Amino acid sequence: MAMRTAALLFRRQATAAAAAPKPLRQHVAGVSTVAEHDALDGGCRAGGGEGNRKRWLELPPFAPLDANAAARAISRGDGGEGECSNATAIKWVRRCCPHMPASLVQKLFRLRKVKRNLLTADTSSADGIAEQPRMRRVSAKDELLPGDILFLPANIQESSVAEKTKKFGNKNEIDFLRSLEIYKDQAIIVLNKPPGMPVQGGVGIKNSIDILAPMFEDDSSEAPRLVHRLDRDCSGVLVLGRTQLSTSIMHAIFREKTADALSYGTQQVLQRKYVALVIGRPRHPKGLLSAPLAKVVLQDGKSERLTVCAGSNTASVQDALTEYRVIESCPQGYTWIELFPCTGRKHQLRVHCAEVLGTPIVGDYKYGRQAHQNWTPLPIPQAIDEEMFKRRKLPFGLALGGGSVAEGQPQLHLHCKQMILPDISVAMQRLQSSDADHNFSDLEKLSFVAPLPLHMRLSWEILKPV
Repeated sequence: MAMRTAALLFRRQATAAAAAPKPLRQHVAGVSTVAEHDALDGGCRAGGGEGNRKRWLELPPFAPLDANAAARAISRGDGGEGECSNATAIKWVRRCCPHMPASLVQKLFRLRKVKRNLLTADTSSADGIAEQPRMRRVSAKDELLPGDILFLPANIQESSVAEKTKKFGNKNEIDFLRSLEIYKDQAIIVLNKPPGMPVQGGVGIKNSIDILAPMFEDDSSEAPRLVHRLDRDCSGVLVLGRTQLSTSIMHAIFREKTADALSYGTQQVLQRKYVALVIGRPRHPKGLLSAPLAKVVLQDGKSERLTVCAGSNTASVQDALTEYRVIESCPQGYTWIELFPCTGRKHQLRVHCAEVLGTPIVGDYKYGRQAHQNWTPLPIPQAIDEEMFKRRKLPFGLALGGGSVAEGQPQLHLHCKQMILPDISVAMQRLQSSDADHNFSDLEKLSFVAPLPLHMRLSWEILKPV
C-alpha cells in the first residue's frame, strides 16, 4: 500500500509541475490562440494501454471536490483545505458520465461490469519500482480514494456528441457556431454571442446556445453547459463549462462574486465590462449604482419586469450593485458608457441605466419604451458605405446589418466587451493533485475580449464627431 501511494504521489506531482501558471493572457474573438486538447477533465475517455484495457472506458482519476469550497479558495487566492471528501463509486460514475441514464449505471454495477485500477510494485524492474496495473471489480457503495480510476465496458458508451450534432442543421450552421469561439481549453469554452440568439431554450425557441451546445464538441461524451447568461438581444462574452465539475466551480465563482460585493469585499478574480449606448447623459462621469431590484407583474397578469425597489425587506427583493464610467458624450444626445456589474442580477444593467441613471439603453423597449416613443433615426454620414446597413441572413434566423441609430427601430446597444476569469483548467489540475493544501495565490488570470457587433460599430461611426 505504501508503494502504491508513493507511486501515485509521484505521478500527481509530475502533472502539477507541468501546469505552472503564466502571466495574464488575453484572448480576442476571431484569433486562434489555443491548441486542441486530447481529453476532458470529468468526462469519459477511451482507455489506453495494451490487451484487455482496450475494451474499457477509463474515467478520470477520482477527485472528490466540493465546488463551493474550491470556488471560495480560488476567489480568495489562498489554500483550499478541506474541500475533499470521499464518495462512492456509483456517485463518481454519475458525475463523470451525466449523459448515461441512472438505470444503466445501476445495471452495470449489478452485473459487476465496473472495475477499479489496482497498482502493484514490480521490484524486478531496472528502475527499481514499476507500476503494474490490474483491475478488480468494484461495487456501487465502495468508497474511492483520491487517484482511483474506474473502468466501464467500452460497448456501453452511447452516441458521442459528434454523432448527436448530426441532427442539428448542416455544416454551414456548425461552422457558424464554431466561428463564435474566442477560447477553448479542457475546462471552458468562451464565445462571442451574437445579438438575437437566445442563450437558454423556452417556449417558442427552437435554437439556443444550450440546445446547440453539443455542436461545439467533436469527440466528447459531455455537452458544454451554461455558466452564466446574457439577454437574447445582448451580445458579447459568454462562458460555457466543458465538464460538470468545471461548470459547478464557475457557477460558484459567480455566486462568490455577488456575495463578496454585497459584503463590501474587494474580490477581483472575476471581472466583467459591458459597453452600452444610452439615451441622455448621466449627471456624473462615473459612480456606483446601489439599487435593489424586485419583480413586478404587469397589468395583463402575464408579463413580468424588474424595477428598482426602495426597501429590501421582502424575500423577492435582490440587492444589486453596478459601477459605471462615461466613455464619451455625443452632441446628438447619446452617451457611450462602460458598465461593471458587481452583482449578477437579471436585467440589472438595463434597469439601473433606465431607472437609476435616467438614461435607458438604446434599443431597450422593455425598460425604455417611453424614451423611444419619439425616436428619430439619425442621418448616415457620407463617409460610411450604405451597403453596411443592408441586412444579410445568417444561420439560425439571425441577421447581420441594420439595427444602428440610423434605423427606425434600433437593436439593443448592450455588449459584454470583456471578462477576466481565473484559469479554471489549471485550478482543476491542482485540486485533483495529491496536495492537501492547494495554493491559488499565483493562479493565472485570463482576459477575453469580444469586438462590438456590427450595429454598435455603425452607431459609433455615425455618432463620431466630424
